Amino acid sequence: VQQLKPLPLSPLEAQSSAPVSGAGERQALELRVRAVEEENRVLRRELSRPPRSPSARLPNSGHRGNQSRTHSEEGTGDNEGQKAAAVGNSSDCVQQPAVDKCETIHVAIVCAGYNASRDVVTLVKSVLFHRRNPLHFHFITDSIAQQILSSLFHTWMVPAVRVNFYDADELKSEVSWIPNKHYSGIYGLMKLVLTKTLPSDLQRVIVLDTDITFATDIAELWAVFHKFKGQQVLGLVENQSDWYLGNLWKNHRPWPALGRGFNTGVILLLLDRLRKLRWEQMWRLTAERELMSMLSTSLADQDIFNAVIKQNPFLVHQLPCFWNVQLSDHTRSEKCYKDVSDLKVIHWNSPKKLRVKNKHVEFFRNLYLTFLEYDGNLLRRELFGCPSELQKTLSELDEDDPCYEFRRERFTVHRTHLYFLHYEYEPSSDNTDVTLVAQLSMDRLQMLEAICKHWEGPISLALYLSDAEAQQFLRYAQGSEVLMSRGNVGYHIVYKEGQFYPVNLLRNVAMRQVNTPYMFLSDIDFLPMYGLYEYLRKSVVQLDMSNTKKALVVPAFETLRYRLSYPKSKAELLSQLDMGTLFTFRYHVWTKGHAPTNFAKWRTATTPYKVQWEADFEPYVMVRRDSPEYDRRFVGFGWNKVAHIMELDAQEYEFVVLPNAYMIHMPHAPSFDITKFRSNKQYRVCLKTLKEEFQQNMSRRYGFAALKYMTAENNS
Repeated sequence: VQQLKPLPLSPLEAQSSAPVSGAGERQALELRVRAVEEENRVLRRELSRPPRSPSARLPNSGHRGNQSRTHSEEGTGDNEGQKAAAVGNSSDCVQQPAVDKCETIHVAIVCAGYNASRDVVTLVKSVLFHRRNPLHFHFITDSIAQQILSSLFHTWMVPAVRVNFYDADELKSEVSWIPNKHYSGIYGLMKLVLTKTLPSDLQRVIVLDTDITFATDIAELWAVFHKFKGQQVLGLVENQSDWYLGNLWKNHRPWPALGRGFNTGVILLLLDRLRKLRWEQMWRLTAERELMSMLSTSLADQDIFNAVIKQNPFLVHQLPCFWNVQLSDHTRSEKCYKDVSDLKVIHWNSPKKLRVKNKHVEFFRNLYLTFLEYDGNLLRRELFGCPSELQKTLSELDEDDPCYEFRRERFTVHRTHLYFLHYEYEPSSDNTDVTLVAQLSMDRLQMLEAICKHWEGPISLALYLSDAEAQQFLRYAQGSEVLMSRGNVGYHIVYKEGQFYPVNLLRNVAMRQVNTPYMFLSDIDFLPMYGLYEYLRKSVVQLDMSNTKKALVVPAFETLRYRLSYPKSKAELLSQLDMGTLFTFRYHVWTKGHAPTNFAKWRTATTPYKVQWEADFEPYVMVRRDSPEYDRRFVGFGWNKVAHIMELDAQEYEFVVLPNAYMIHMPHAPSFDITKFRSNKQYRVCLKTLKEEFQQNMSRRYGFAALKYMTAENNS
């Protein structure tokens, strides 16, 4: 059997292989994920055996018999009998009652803040990867997490997945009276109020912590509801640490619990029965009584759940430990998988997360990183073979059109994760604030620190990355003192899909997240002059920007030197211009792009001056936040900014050049798209076609006024 290369374990391991086209890339990634799964299964089987001598090695991947067939095409455990035979000592696993393929599985997750929303994505990917049923996620969120997750699911477009949000702020008063020492804060108590929060007709739900990874189909867990007997209303796994035994250190006083207690990272809740039992009253009375002596909870909702169970043991249905293998500091989880080889849920329930000490942590980390870096676009596969809206739209396009790939791009919905990192911004009271807007991919990451040093105001960035690159970016940002010291930079990840760089879509994503009255539309390879942020804010007042439609032009220059002594003033810049260290931007390859700025006039100007639109004008401008978006049809290289400036002109914006503002383009290797534009005739033909279609649209929208764009184009 051919040895398949497993996925890289570290987000920082470069993907060295050349990119493969769409379907090939997808197939290669699927194969690599299968390979990692295969390694994991072998390791699980190995862990279930009695310890052997240190020299014993894992079986060679070529001798796995029928193990590789225990997963179906969709990565879901397919044949329970086969699986039981393969793992030997899991004979206690009886066949689960089947879950109807059309039955919706309900999952509730409490999620608050920027970091938690990142964790949720990895959990959701692991659930989606194995699932075969429709899913309905119920998120209890603060406003930040709701904004991020609603945008993410809206753009993810996973078939047969519904999402609802419930406002955590409205629930705070229900639990804020409980003092809690746990790092999850007030949100760690909100699972207690799910009977009130979730829809009254919802009968059952699986409740998950955000630090969970699934290694199997969640339908198997949903099927366990059928095993509840009598008055059982809570399905829980026993706690795998000694915490509730109270012997971890001197004077350690845990909350009361039944034996080792239960862990609430995974809970099956029979909501209808809980409501009949008056759950609300039950947990409140218990919490009030215990707090008289305990003063606060140490483990948030888990302490209160355990105190209730201690009094009412009949409420709990104990789940097998493989449904919540806990990797906390004092864990005894190894006791679990010595007996059961087929782990189903991994729970990183330590503040240390992946750095936790556990002798098998490499295996668990491997499983987790597989989903962390897994291409989420692959999870859009159809569940029952019903075509999605996107597929219907694409089917109306002519696949024989030589520009089909360009046209398709307009309908591609890119999965988008807003505010990938923590963000803090306090609006200024004078209504003059300006956000710098730009977009980038992995090869321009090195510009971020320099831009942060040149621009102290808020920044909105759209980053075009794969799932694996998003993790590399996270490491890069968290390792940078400059980036970590800035709370007012919004990083929005737009995940890669399709053949072209969706430059204008990226700009629009960054623009939509601007929350200042004005925005400076820049590019990532430009460094603004020191003090430009304050200068633009003063210009807002000076030029009465709030009452007029103006686009303030910041003149653009460039250097061909990688090490430039950045000019501190206009005088210094003019001297470098005269010496040939600097040039006006693109003067030697594309003069028309910036010629209307009138650099000769700018040299001596001391007051702002108006300039007229001309064909191919593409300056960098500051405008009001409500100005038009970029046209999505322009992708890759060519006409993406030109079309936007034309639209501003059509809407009667005045172009005003600022006399003491400048920005400098830093040198870099040519982008993939400009190379494609130069070398591929069809690319240039399609761009010309799109230009003509855009101009026709302009004529329809702006009528007679738009005629000048057609004639200017013909004369240029």
